[in-house]
Amino acid sequence: MSSGHPSSTQPETVRSVTILGSTGSVGTQTIELLAADPTRFRVCALVAGRNAALLAKQAVALRAEIAVVAEASAYGALRDALAGTGIEAAAGAEAVVSAAALDADWTMAAITGAAGLAATLAAIRRGRFVGLANKEALVCAGDVMLHAVRAAGATLLPVDSEHNAIFQSLADGNHGAVEKIVLTASGGPFRTASREQMARATPEMALRHPVWSMGAKISIDSATMMNKGLEVIEAARLFNLNEAAIEVLVHPQSVIHGMVHYHDGSVLAQLGSPDMRIPIAHTLAWPQRMATVSPRLDLAAVARLEFEAPDLIRFPALRLAREALQAGGGAPTILSAANEIAVEAFLQGRIGFLDIAETVGRVLQKLGTPKADTLDDVIALDASARRTAHDLMPAHARPVPPANVPPANVPPIQPPPVHAV
Repeated sequence: MSSGHPSSTQPETVRSVTILGSTGSVGTQTIELLAADPTRFRVCALVAGRNAALLAKQAVALRAEIAVVAEASAYGALRDALAGTGIEAAAGAEAVVSAAALDADWTMAAITGAAGLAATLAAIRRGRFVGLANKEALVCAGDVMLHAVRAAGATLLPVDSEHNAIFQSLADGNHGAVEKIVLTASGGPFRTASREQMARATPEMALRHPVWSMGAKISIDSATMMNKGLEVIEAARLFNLNEAAIEVLVHPQSVIHGMVHYHDGSVLAQLGSPDMRIPIAHTLAWPQRMATVSPRLDLAAVARLEFEAPDLIRFPALRLAREALQAGGGAPTILSAANEIAVEAFLQGRIGFLDIAETVGRVLQKLGTPKADTLDDVIALDASARRTAHDLMPAHARPVPPANVPPANVPPIQPPPVHAV
């Protein structure tokens, strides 16, 4: 997971920072933390997809050295917005990778999807701290990324709340005494919904997460529980665990974010309010800590902490992810790529909610487990999985039925019982 952990007692110095994906959900919250503590951080580069206006505003506010937009057509708008500021503007895929390779102490890797792979790898190869918020880096290209971490002596700091919770719970270094870890899931907006109800779900319903405020893609992944499946794969890579040692529990309150079970019977957990600024701040200041304005956890107000096993019949995406992890090779790459295409199709209203996992399963079955030993292998397999998902979708896709017409031949499935502690 990491190399060369510095002492927590070392003196605090100004930390240079690059943010890959500064205009996304994780990126904007990272910007907020940097702005709140300007004497502690210096911004080298900010990288965004196409939102030149917001990127320029962020760059000016934080006095970044360079701002890069991945979409070449947005370069003119970025250049004009930064005119006279002394901040360099750049655009295109090569400029994104060059920004990631700058000599920053700490890089936030938050470009979602396969688009962030090359930039994340460039940041890792620099051999410093990388805050990892791009699941695809370890899901799609785990062997490639981890080999680069070892070769460069880099330190991966997990930003996902669940992985960050495990990271904190492993702080005493007793990795060899771990029996299993537990990743918690909120259950998303359809935690208690039947398959009949899920078959009629609209994008607006699926985006209505009950706890977290997130981007569209990750919100849909949470609704299908594919997000938790991707996290299982990522946890296996981060913490060097096999699939059987990673448990998932649905925890609607989202107070406990992760737990580590040790072979002496002890269970260590990390708790906190469901606010992404907490794990972001933990990685941003690590191995020290920094203050945030995140809501403080009030357990008396929460009153109950509930847990239930995930239902793999209503949420088959989690099962598919576990199977991909067990299969190895390029199966996780295929899973992630096919899921991206299916989620996009659902958001566009071209397929139904239940078709997302069905599409992923069909693509996995068709493509098998080819190798994914190099970044070129990963990129080629990602493209193949996307094409296959597009090709397979018209054969089985069905529009969302009207709310007053129940889907045929779909028996209702009751949610599992909930246990309170």
